[in-house]
Amino acid sequence: MRQEIGWACGLMALLAAVLAPTAGLVVAQVEDRRDVRRRFLITAVVSCVPILFFLFFGVLFPECPNGSHC
Repeated sequence: MRQEIGWACGLMALLAAVLAPTAGLVVAQVEDRRDVRRRFLITAVVSCVPILFFLFFGVLFPECPNGSHC
């Protein structure tokens, strides 16, 4: 049960980290507000850094124990 809740919370956090800056960027683009668009672009980049870090080191290049073939 805890593992299922952990996965659900992780997915919700990932969705919130991606969805909020994307929605703000789209609204700022439609309204043609350059100052707000720049802020949401910075927020999107800051949100993507931990996600890319997790994907790169957690999924693509995990550490293997000695003698193990990953």
